[in-house]
Amino acid sequence: MALGDFKLFQWKSKKQLEKEQKEYAVWAFPHGELQKTKLTELMRELKPKEQSQMLLVSFLTCKEFYESKLEGSEASEEAVIKTLLSAKTYRQIIKQNDLAMYLAIVLADAGIDENCEYPSADEIRERAKELDELRKSK
Repeated sequence: MALGDFKLFQWKSKKQLEKEQKEYAVWAFPHGELQKTKLTELMRELKPKEQSQMLLVSFLTCKEFYESKLEGSEASEEAVIKTLLSAKTYRQIIKQNDLAMYLAIVLADAGIDENCEYPSADEIRERAKELDELRKSK
């Protein structure tokens, strides 16, 4: 048994944990494995030296953070600005110079349908530059 398998303070049933995992998977990748695969390929093209798992962790952290800002915002642009300016909390997971790139991916991801056609890596880089300029101007 590994240390991570020791669930001394786990108060949820196995059924509840499975339910939560399924709900999280639907939130993270509403279009399923195709979305996860294409998203991972895009991020590996953008950051080829980074491990896929770390890319996904950074993406999902940014997605969650952006959506939390979106809930309390009048418009998505306001949520973008709030995300760019207050994401220092997550700097252990997302490096400051990568934040705009991950946010550009999150925004692209929000606009896809079941075909999972993402913008090219160059388009994401361009959007990230725009976001970084926006952050610097605020």
